Amino acid sequence: MNDAYERLKGILSQMGSAVLAFSGGADSTLLLRAALDTSGFVVVPVTAVSLTYTKEEIEEARRLASSMGSELIEIDTSEMEDPSFLKNGPDRCYHCKRELFSHLFSIARERGIGHVIDGSNLDDMDDHRPGFRAAKEMGVGHPLQEARITKAMLRDISRDLGLSTWDKPSAACLASRIPYGSGITAEKLEAVGRAESILKRMGYKQVRVRHHGNIARIEVGREEMMQLMEMREEVVSFIKELGFSYVTLDIEGFRSGSMNEVLDIRPSPSP
Repeated sequence: MNDAYERLKGILSQMGSAVLAFSGGADSTLLLRAALDTSGFVVVPVTAVSLTYTKEEIEEARRLASSMGSELIEIDTSEMEDPSFLKNGPDRCYHCKRELFSHLFSIARERGIGHVIDGSNLDDMDDHRPGFRAAKEMGVGHPLQEARITKAMLRDISRDLGLSTWDKPSAACLASRIPYGSGITAEKLEAVGRAESILKRMGYKQVRVRHHGNIARIEVGREEMMQLMEMREEVVSFIKELGFSYVTLDIEGFRSGSMNEVLDIRPSPSP
């Protein structure tokens, strides 16, 4: 693991400077730490603020950057004003990432910084990720992928470095909770965001609430299903208060990118 981390720092050292898309997740937190540990490297972490992310996630990104002694820039993104994003086709992430990366490159130009990077790891190549196409078109770098670091490896490295995010559950923007073809609205994002925040405060670690019209489909880890069933009356009550008529538990359990299961396409190639 030490060799992989040194390899990552070597890649960053060759870059010299970068604006980092920082979400506060395990991936981008490790990348920020590596950037700060790389002698002479200049890094500017940037967090996007929009309705597609919860307030808790943004606050956590602030806390993590501050704990590492790094200045965090927060930007307002406008994907909610983009009709191509709002119609929620299978290429939704492409339009969102184009919006984000355009802001990051503007900051890089203003500050004389040579690169824009994100925390995509080697395992991310195995899923449907249209955002990679936007990254390739715009020239975004993926140092974790270049260093051949998988999710399991970055968790081990993060634990060895004492990062609190080493076992942080995977996250994704709230738009990923809405089935393709169903338009994205502020109301839908707020409903799933509030539902997930409450479930997490109840102790569920890995959770998604998928928005299927008047049906809320809950995904939790398989080991947490019995606990949720025991608390079903409380869960059903607060979720219905958010505007849903029916509340279901997906007995297949949590899996990242479950909305992609309906797509008859191959994973996006790595840039």
